[in-house]
Amino acid sequence: MDDLSSREWDAIVIGTGVGGGVIGRSLAEAGLSVLFVEKGPDLGDAALDALNIADRTPEARLANGAWPRLLEAELDGKWCELDGMIGAGVGGTSAFYAATLERPERHDLESTATHPHPTGGWPIGYDAFKPWFELAEKTFHINGEVDPLAPEGAAILPPLPPLPASDAALIADLRRAGMHPYRTHMAARFVPGCDNCFGRRCPRRCKMDGRSAGVLPALETGRAALLDRCTVTRIEADAGTVTGLTCQRDGQALTLRAKRYVLAGGGLASPTLMRRSTSEYWPEGLGNRHDLVGRNLMFHLSEIIAIWAGKTAGESGASRSISMRDLYFVEGQRFGTVQSMGLTAGFGEILYTMNKHFAHSPLRKLRPLRHGLRLPAWLAAKAMGHAKLFVGVLEDLPYAHNRVLPDPEDGDRLRFHYDISDELQQRRAAFRKAMRQAFRPHRAMFTSIAPELNFAHPCGTLRFGDDPRSSVLDRDCKVHGLDNLYVTDSSFMPTSNGVNPSLTIAANALRVGDRIVAAMQPRLAAAQSLGY
Repeated sequence: MDDLSSREWDAIVIGTGVGGGVIGRSLAEAGLSVLFVEKGPDLGDAALDALNIADRTPEARLANGAWPRLLEAELDGKWCELDGMIGAGVGGTSAFYAATLERPERHDLESTATHPHPTGGWPIGYDAFKPWFELAEKTFHINGEVDPLAPEGAAILPPLPPLPASDAALIADLRRAGMHPYRTHMAARFVPGCDNCFGRRCPRRCKMDGRSAGVLPALETGRAALLDRCTVTRIEADAGTVTGLTCQRDGQALTLRAKRYVLAGGGLASPTLMRRSTSEYWPEGLGNRHDLVGRNLMFHLSEIIAIWAGKTAGESGASRSISMRDLYFVEGQRFGTVQSMGLTAGFGEILYTMNKHFAHSPLRKLRPLRHGLRLPAWLAAKAMGHAKLFVGVLEDLPYAHNRVLPDPEDGDRLRFHYDISDELQQRRAAFRKAMRQAFRPHRAMFTSIAPELNFAHPCGTLRFGDDPRSSVLDRDCKVHGLDNLYVTDSSFMPTSNGVNPSLTIAANALRVGDRIVAAMQPRLAAAQSLGY
């Protein structure tokens, strides 16, 4: 560890999720010396299930790659603790993600003649991002089919494993009904023996995530190193330059230094660290002269619907295989993509959903009736078999009052305030109606009554833009007012878009990495002339 802390690196990357892993790889492959600093442990190729572990002690959670503490949230005025499925280990949350990487559409980044952008557009448009989307798709070995409704989307992709028979039949049904389903774009190499580790850690480096597509290739260059179990407690800075990182590792304090710093801790942790890094130069935290750090917090709403497409026998095959964008933008309303989840619902799931519906019905005071739900749930499962679960990803929009709230006493506590807006409630109702119609004539049932925020998709809390009065980062994702601090996680996004943010994060990390390399080109040229 002394060797790592005693030198000045070309770049230090805080966080090893998609944004951190990808930019670290791009910098190392360009010839820069890179140190990855990761709060959680390096778990190697250990296969672990999803992040909702039973033991909630901070030590047990961190040992299993989860953020040590539960999230603390004020949701619509009520405080609660919740498990936000936030990762803390090499690969970050992406080590456990479902590896569904889809491009946003042009109107997600800019206004078009038929699709006005809700905020007027991002500081750079689709054409500027396009080459980076393409490179990210290659970097993550994206598999899938061309989306028939997205002519500017990903080109023809490598073939996938065969579809399960029931999925093939459902795709045919949807097409006959006028929908446009396609094979979901997945970040996986599908090596022999692939276990479809979507939603859990992959032991074969088959699923592409921040570790397998970022950190490990960077380490293989010989110009990168990894410091795991290391918590950055403060980013030290003078009036215009970051001067170092104050850290704790295994109870020992240390200081790390570099020429450039990249913050990629995630949409909640990155603004929390910036707010905690106060000084005489930055009394409200780094980049926070206009009280914007942590504001404009967005998630996605997950609308999960069970579809009975006919009874099927047990089968094996690719999971999460169907996507469609017919509902992405409908009659002027911004909705999002609809995808299969690779999960089925049987008696237990049907009974659970019926209980939730009962709890919100006028009959909820007649408690003995609740016990009578078991019979209809059993009959439904017996008659219709297992349902396939689909999720509608509903775009969230930025509101300044939705924000990250750092805990002054506990740096491991991620806190936020979030109110569900009236317009989001209205779009949600319209989206659910459209989803039901899209799956007709199949039987369908939503699994929830109340809105379900996807807490694994926080974004927008350090938005980029050209005006420091309305953004934290410039168009190169460098913090306004600081000449060597960049951000490459989901915090930079001005809007959440209607797809999983991972591909956008990866593309932006590649783009920002290119800007850092360009800025350091004279130093690289000098080093090469000396034989380094």
